[in-house]
Amino acid sequence: MSSTLQRIRDRVLDRQLPADAPLLDAVAQLPSEHVPELLTLADAVRAQRCGSGVAVEVLYNAKKGGCSEDCNFCSQSARFATDVDAEPLSSVQGFIDAARDAHARGAGEFCIVVAVRGPSAKLLDRVCEAVVAIKQELPLNVAVSLGILRDDQIERLLRAGVDKVNHNLETSKRYFPFVCTTHSYEERWQTCLLVKQYGIELCCGGIIGMGETVADRLDFLTALQELEPQEVPINFLNPRPGTPFGERSLVEPVEALRFVAMARLALPNALIRFAGGREVTLAGLQDLGMRSGASGLVLGNYLTTSGRSDDDDFEMLNRLGFEVLA
Repeated sequence: MSSTLQRIRDRVLDRQLPADAPLLDAVAQLPSEHVPELLTLADAVRAQRCGSGVAVEVLYNAKKGGCSEDCNFCSQSARFATDVDAEPLSSVQGFIDAARDAHARGAGEFCIVVAVRGPSAKLLDRVCEAVVAIKQELPLNVAVSLGILRDDQIERLLRAGVDKVNHNLETSKRYFPFVCTTHSYEERWQTCLLVKQYGIELCCGGIIGMGETVADRLDFLTALQELEPQEVPINFLNPRPGTPFGERSLVEPVEALRFVAMARLALPNALIRFAGGREVTLAGLQDLGMRSGASGLVLGNYLTTSGRSDDDDFEMLNRLGFEVLA
């Protein structure tokens, strides 16, 4: 076993401490031939901290396209010529029907996503009305992803019964201006702090493969360590035609797997959710992805891209000995 892997075992597995910045840097530099051992260690940390439970989530795109922001990875931006046709905000009944479908598919969490800078009064009213109805009828955790939020908006979401708010940092502070210019990293950071201030669970992650450096990935992870989100979704860039990142190459599978493991070591107690882009990035290595430290996944569609079948994912989880959490 390499000295880096031994340090991981001593610090994260035996002493049950998160990997610090020097150790994460060593993991990032670990030769590829040692990555399988790294994944085994990260999976052991997952088992130690999270047991065999796996959290399954369905995303609901409640208002497709038409977003004012210029996030270079996103085909829902109105600034780019993509194949996404804008659709109006769903009715309350549409939210409820989508939640019923998520529950029937076996998900324990339902995440309402709207691609906007931040919610208008009308949007927030409808989301809150829908959340109240969903929580009354279904045994689902309900999360929302509504862009940049103010105190009063978070307070309303809390009163409606929202369990979790998603607001991704996406990447490092240094690289963020290369990803988006219409709002700032600091605005995202402040939203995350406000969510925590109100006691709602924070879901905060990002996308790997947007052109960031290894140093950016390390800075991203250390920022997440500072925020201490309950959930960290890990997405891999699936380049969308018509977006500025549409011609980028996919992340190499070994680097995708390495990053899942690094996230587990950096945030050993968090729900590390295997999310968008996993099918195109890892192809037949899905099982290995779930055994790299992940303790959750997103089923089916990722807003504007399709995933693999629910049956394939549940068969994988059963094959690997995971127990789906209600």
